[in-house]
Amino acid sequence: MIAAIGARPVPQVLALSAYIVAVEWGRALVERQPELTVAALIAGGGALAISAAGRSPERLGLGFSRLPLRVLGGLALAAVLLLPAAARTGGGPMLPAGLAAAAIAVSVGEELAFRGALYAALEELGGPAMAVVGTTVLWTAAHAMSHPAAFLPAVAAAGLLLALWRWACRDLVPPVIAHVVADLAL
Repeated sequence: MIAAIGARPVPQVLALSAYIVAVEWGRALVERQPELTVAALIAGGGALAISAAGRSPERLGLGFSRLPLRVLGGLALAAVLLLPAAARTGGGPMLPAGLAAAAIAVSVGEELAFRGALYAALEELGGPAMAVVGTTVLWTAAHAMSHPAAFLPAVAAAGLLLALWRWACRDLVPPVIAHVVADLAL
């Protein structure tokens, strides 16, 4: 459906934005049933990844060139994302070990959706500033149902950092790595 809208940027961005936020909110609602959390995370990650279908890896910021540097960049981004958790008293991972695969699935899906497909569509529509601001705002709104209101500024800051990396380096691999590491550690 979204890929069929294709060459018309405004309807494409609107449809893509609505789809991504609906998937995130739907996942958050299903996660309220503890026995469905893992399934919701995995299905949500897969549904979000679908938003990247039909887009070239280059447009999404994906590829294998300079992979060691990209991995290093992802680990550096992850370290920055984890700074607040490191300062938390009693620190340490809060994610139960059984949720690791689900956390990976949703992290990869969110990056493909927000900083991959949506970023590319917004950049085409209004340039890099629109892509950075738009993905950050929608990222934060999409997490409003799954995170306490007091945590949303941190969600926005993480989204902004990942979007700025995507813009500055034209690369999605480090944000994917950082998001996965952060979700596994938090």
